[in-house]
Amino acid sequence: MVLIEFAMAPRGVGDSLSAHVARILDIIDKSGLAYQMTPMGTIIEGEWDEAMAVVNACFKALEKDCPRIGVNLKADWKKAGGTRLSSKIESVEKVVGRKLKR
Repeated sequence: MVLIEFAMAPRGVGDSLSAHVARILDIIDKSGLAYQMTPMGTIIEGEWDEAMAVVNACFKALEKDCPRIGVNLKADWKKAGGTRLSSKIESVEKVVGRKLKR
């Protein structure tokens, strides 16, 4: 299982990126993968090939009408599967001894 955190920033398309971000989130949501949207990017969880296919689909969707795209991507692959999207946070909360803001 892999957790991939990524952000794509179209350049040369004006100041507001909401429409472009919405297109990306629509692709992610329709993928069926578990994900968490954050103010600075999105985290997706799945098998390597399927998660990277979603990232690629997002890029291809922006490539159609964006002259330049900046991409930040981090990946954490672990052989043992599970729902790490939430379990990593729960593990830290257990050590702290309380629920943290999400």
